Amino acid sequence: MRRCEDRIPLSHHDGAGVPHSTVHLYRGRRWLGWYNSPGSYTVAKRYGQLANSRLWDGLFPGPNPEPAEAFGLDGKPGPRYVASLSGTDMTTGHLAYLAVQISKDLKRVMIQGECGTATLPASVTVIHVGDVTDLRRVGMMSINHALLATIPITISITTCFSCAVVNDWLAFSLILLGIISSGITCFVIGTARLELRAPQTVTPGVPPGDGLLLTTRDVVILKGSEKDVNAITKGHFLLGMHGAPEYRRVGLCSLLLLAQFMLQLLLIPQATPFGQAMFLSSLAVSWVYNSFLSSLESEKIQENLLCKALNVEKDSIQKYCLQNRRSQAVFACSILSHGIETNEDFDAERMLSLFVPNKTRVWNLWRKKVASQLKSSCPDKNFHITAKEKEGLCEEQYKLLKTFLEDARLAFEAYRECTPDLYSIPNTPTCEGKIV
Repeated sequence: MRRCEDRIPLSHHDGAGVPHSTVHLYRGRRWLGWYNSPGSYTVAKRYGQLANSRLWDGLFPGPNPEPAEAFGLDGKPGPRYVASLSGTDMTTGHLAYLAVQISKDLKRVMIQGECGTATLPASVTVIHVGDVTDLRRVGMMSINHALLATIPITISITTCFSCAVVNDWLAFSLILLGIISSGITCFVIGTARLELRAPQTVTPGVPPGDGLLLTTRDVVILKGSEKDVNAITKGHFLLGMHGAPEYRRVGLCSLLLLAQFMLQLLLIPQATPFGQAMFLSSLAVSWVYNSFLSSLESEKIQENLLCKALNVEKDSIQKYCLQNRRSQAVFACSILSHGIETNEDFDAERMLSLFVPNKTRVWNLWRKKVASQLKSSCPDKNFHITAKEKEGLCEEQYKLLKTFLEDARLAFEAYRECTPDLYSIPNTPTCEGKIV
């Protein structure tokens, strides 16, 4: 039985497992693993844990992760998601985590205005999710980077042939063993198909899926239908690998890599100095190529694939930086309230409390005042304190509330200025970042 306890996504930043961990992300990559690669023991130990039986668990002890987790394509916890209309409040997974990482990559900013008081900057990122029609197959990156594998392949074959020319058949055999074991493993693992799984049907009449992905400081707004937004909040990458749930082929490949490691370790000292030099040369070139692959961050590649699957262009994602939390709250809730101001299901005060949950009298009055304006269909908002609202407030409380409401007014004005960008046709390139 597959063990679920202590299941941890396996990292691949050390370079040894990178050629195999990215094999599903590049088109044609599974055919380009035929070179003598270092780190066979590490790769065998890592991916041997995928094989699920008593025999394989004895050879490769440890937790048995799912394929997507083992290759770093799943397992990262996502932020909290709160829908603006349906009332959904849930924790998310790996794809929502990637959506937040996409927002962090947007760095270009422009100063749009100033607010009353500046504390800690906070950002609001808006992602318009496109019409997600086919989730069964995730696209792959260009074969360009993968073609660089022809360099270590050529060097490995050349060194192997050179050893045969000088009759060093031991070094020839050991280099050939490395080429074969790495190539077979890359091919077997590369036959797995990367898919994006998410609920594809929703209840008829369900409201739009607009909502917030909340992090410690920043927020990502998802705009789109419930079905499309579900792809981020409830979806996950799935690696369809043959032979589930035992994955015997992966176990056999890991066993082959383990045998390669032991034989090369024990026998290469018996080869001639020329053979040893050829062997080390093939490993050195392969190590350089593996290091190059490790410099191409897997998460960045996954972000690009996710955007393609969701019909989202990175250039169409808008990011706005604000100077304090309350301004961020007003700006974000103004975006969510667009077109649904009078909808009874839109609880503006609750949405504001997600940003500023303080229960003091001033904050309660501030949330009530701002929420009433967000729920108003009148385009001209009034953030001035009335005589009734001022009753019972001391001078310090009055000044504080006045400052907070001025920040709310400035944030709403900034929102109105950004409205053309926010509600232009999705996937049309617009400015990527602003500070308000």
